[in-house]
Amino acid sequence: GNVVISQIYAGGGNSQATYANDYVELFNRSAQDVNLNGWSVQYASASGTSWSVTPLTSVNLAPGQFYLVQQAKGTGGTTPLPTPDASGTIAMSASAGQVALVEGTAKITGSTDASVRDYVAYSGLSSSTSAARLSPCTDTDAASDFKAGAPTPQNTGAAPVNCVTPQ
Repeated sequence: GNVVISQIYAGGGNSQATYANDYVELFNRSAQDVNLNGWSVQYASASGTSWSVTPLTSVNLAPGQFYLVQQAKGTGGTTPLPTPDASGTIAMSASAGQVALVEGTAKITGSTDASVRDYVAYSGLSSSTSAARLSPCTDTDAASDFKAGAPTPQNTGAAPVNCVTPQ
């Protein structure tokens, strides 16, 4: 897809967390605006089939622009996220789970549903690590597109990244 999940942080608000909230960061790697009206971010546990839905706002996401979806707040963490572009209440597992970017707001039944535009299964994370794309412009549908590291949330106000040729 042209809009991809660029980072997942699910340790928000946990003990030893920096940020107070979980989040999913999206990125438009295409050369055109993409309107996210009617889209959603959905989450399920690592082996789960029951998906929770956070609708996205109606925004034209410009080429190279990020979009921040804030999720549940925990009792730990000291730093608020940058102003989120959308907010939900999903409490994501810090260690393992599944996130889907969906063109629609109906609950999906799995990662292969026709409305799924991007899907990431993550594992091995903690309260202090996120899963982030090595490059937001690259999407090979492989786990190797991501690495664990310090969370770095970016919203639509962040500096855009120029993707010359999306892969």
